Amino acid sequence: MISKSMTVELPNGLDARPVAELVQVASRYESSIHIEAGSTKVNAKSIMGMMALDLDNGQSLTVIAEGSDESEAVNEIESFLKGEKKVV
Repeated sequence: MISKSMTVELPNGLDARPVAELVQVASRYESSIHIEAGSTKVNAKSIMGMMALDLDNGQSLTVIAEGSDESEAVNEIESFLKGEKKVV
């Protein structure tokens, strides 16, 4: 299991479109992936769960992944949250 703290670095935070894209990124991996912000922990593959977090630019979160491709999943999510990776 990997747990990594990171910060949302997207100009509009995680509004509807970036949430949908983040869910797409997370869904590419077999690992179980969760996002934790404050006292709330949601499945990163759930669009409704991710929308409920309502994360803005500059907010901190923790990505928790467990499975065979956990490292790759965490790295790609971090790149996405930094605005370095666009979903195609």
